[in-house]
Formats: sequence, structure tokens, C-alpha cells
Amino acid sequence: MLGLWSAIIAGVLVVAGVLIARAAGTGPIPAAAGSAHILKPGPVSALNAGSADGMNAGAYEPGAGSFPAATVTPARHPVAKAPSSSPAAASQRALQSAPAGGFAPYVDATEYPPYNLVSTAQQTGVKLFNLAFIVAGNGGCTPEWGGTTPVGADPVAAQIGALRAIAGDVRISFGGEAGQELALTCSSAAQLEAAYQQVISAYHVTKVDFDIEGAALDDSAANTLRDQALAALQQQDSGLQISFTVPVIPSGLGSDTIAMLAGAVQAGVQISAVDIMTMDYGDGAAPNPGGMMGSYAIDAATAADAQVASVLGIGDDAAWSKIAVTPMIGVNDVTDEIFTLANARQLEAFAASKHLAWLSMWSASRDTGCAGGAQLSAQPMCSSVAQAPGAFTAALGAYGDAG
Repeated sequence: MLGLWSAIIAGVLVVAGVLIARAAGTGPIPAAAGSAHILKPGPVSALNAGSADGMNAGAYEPGAGSFPAATVTPARHPVAKAPSSSPAAASQRALQSAPAGGFAPYVDATEYPPYNLVSTAQQTGVKLFNLAFIVAGNGGCTPEWGGTTPVGADPVAAQIGALRAIAGDVRISFGGEAGQELALTCSSAAQLEAAYQQVISAYHVTKVDFDIEGAALDDSAANTLRDQALAALQQQDSGLQISFTVPVIPSGLGSDTIAMLAGAVQAGVQISAVDIMTMDYGDGAAPNPGGMMGSYAIDAATAADAQVASVLGIGDDAAWSKIAVTPMIGVNDVTDEIFTLANARQLEAFAASKHLAWLSMWSASRDTGCAGGAQLSAQPMCSSVAQAPGAFTAALGAYGDAG
């Protein structure tokens, strides 16, 4: 559900970015500013919205990165009980969970100007970021950022070394709603494994995430191929942490999500965490959401905990450390759903009480007020609610350092 407007505004950003980069000599620049995530058109009329004195302003020459808002379709999947744990689920009991207690915001690695990971880490203390999204380039089996920028040529990912020098790190996210996750385009498990390994080796990462949503959830052939490739990767590197980011509604995960996760477990994939996207539920799933988005996120996490516990073959209490939560801060694309700072504090307190795997947010660059004040709809470069720059990072980041 973490849909972006980047694909809609790609042409504008590319032309502007190229002109700025040529003048400043900053390169490299993504071949296109499109993101891997887009579900439907958003309010792009506010393309230049966002506070000039935002937390990330001036952090990266020639400018700080802007991270578009999520543009999502309300979830309509029926909620399902998880299947009884299979023999493969027993191996999940011995798997170390993702480090509990931390905050790791999403950053769009394809957006221009590039987001500055190091500056944000130094200013806020946040040290772990989820970089999105790696998808198939040109419909083939070549991994690229947003389907346009080659691995090794992305200016946000190029900061990983400097971030690690100050004790930071990243989790790289594959998939998303737009573009094609590599399992949809690679022809064999061996080819897919090699594509994933290319990214892992290029950035020396130990944490990878797979944002599987929309039609991709029901693609059983792609899911099987992905499961085979991921299981093979973990056989070679038992320390590789693999998480899944999935849609949710307050009553829990859909049957297609449960089936996808269960298939991964049965194939031998060791799942470190399941990250639920607590956003844009729709009125049917989350009626009268005013002031309720924190409670709805907690309801979704509570329902998902029992479902994930069943899939992994562990107890409900143990499963809490396998649950991560990603809200869309401020105004959602379902515009009566507004995730407020009070909701953020409520969710952080809940996370601390349950020792969740981590908290995240969509997204880092939206964590600032809009130049014209509060807005009635979601905007790409600000939260659309009255806030100080970095306020959501401070509220959710109180959960600690997710290194």
C-alpha cells in the first residue's frame, strides 16, 4: 500500500533534476525519478509543497531529498485465519527475530534530490532506514532502483558506507505496488537468487524486505519462485534477515497474505518479521477514523500477531517480536484517515509494551508541515497536518535505535 506519486511526476523531476545536476555537477542521477510504488493518481498539484525549513532541508547538495506520499487503494481482502503450522514452521522457532525496539523510516532511494541519510542520522539519532524499492529493470531479471537506476548508481544508496561509519545501517526493500518484483520477471529460481544476491553483495546488507501487495500477492508461481530463491540465500548465509511488508486492515491480514507467508515458511524461508502497512483501510474496514488511526493500527497489529504466530508455529507472545508496523503519517489518501502525532505516541507506547520488531513510517521526507499549513489531502512532500519538522520521527523514534 505504500504507493507513490513518483511515477506520475517522473518526467517533471527528471528534467528538473538533470538541469540542476548539470549546473551543480552533482551526478549521478537516476535515469528517471519514478518510484516502485504507485497505485493510483494522487494530488500532484502540490508538487512543490513542503516546508523550506524542513528537517532535511539543505542536507544533501544540491538539496535535501523529498519522499512522496503513499498513494494506495483501500484493502478489501477478507481476513483469514492462519493455517495450522506445518513441519517447516518448527524451524521458525529457532530463528532470531529482528532486533526488537527501534524505528526505521522508509526512504525512496529513487527520488530526486536525493535524501540525506547521514545528515538525518546525525540530527535525529535514527540510524536504520528502509530503502525502497528494488524492482525489475525493463521487465527483465536485472535489479534496479525503481526499475530505472542500476544497482551501484543510486545516490541515496551510495551513502550507505558513510552511514555505517556512524553506526547506522539500511534494510533494502524489494517490490512495492508499482513496477515488478523480480520474482515476476525472472525465469528460474537460480536466476532470481542471483539477482537478489547481486543487490546483497553490492551493498553488503544483512537485512532485506519484500513488499508484496496487490496482484503480486496472488501470483502463486512468482511466490514459489521467490520462496525457493530466498531459502537458497539463507542456506548460504544463515544471518540474512528476511522480512515481508504486507497490507492489513484493523481486523487483520487477508487470506492471500496468509497464504503467501505460509508458502514462504513451508519452503524453508526464515522470516525475521512481518511489517504491516497500517494505512488507507477504507471506510468499510475502518469506519469513523477520526482520532482512531492509532487504535486501528494497534487493532491490526494485535490481529496480525495471532495470525503470524500460527503461520510461524510460535506462541502469540513470541510473535510480537516478529511484528513491525508502518503507518502513513498525517493525511492518508483516504482523506478522512489522518494519522496524528497523538496517534504516533499511542503506537510507540504500544510498541514498547509489546517489544515489536520495529516501527516505521511512510515516509521520511513527509515528516514536515506543508508550506501553506494543514491540507485536506495527502501531499507528496509534507504530512498535510500542522507539525514541527521531524515531529513524527521524534514520536515514533522514541521506540529506540533499530540497529
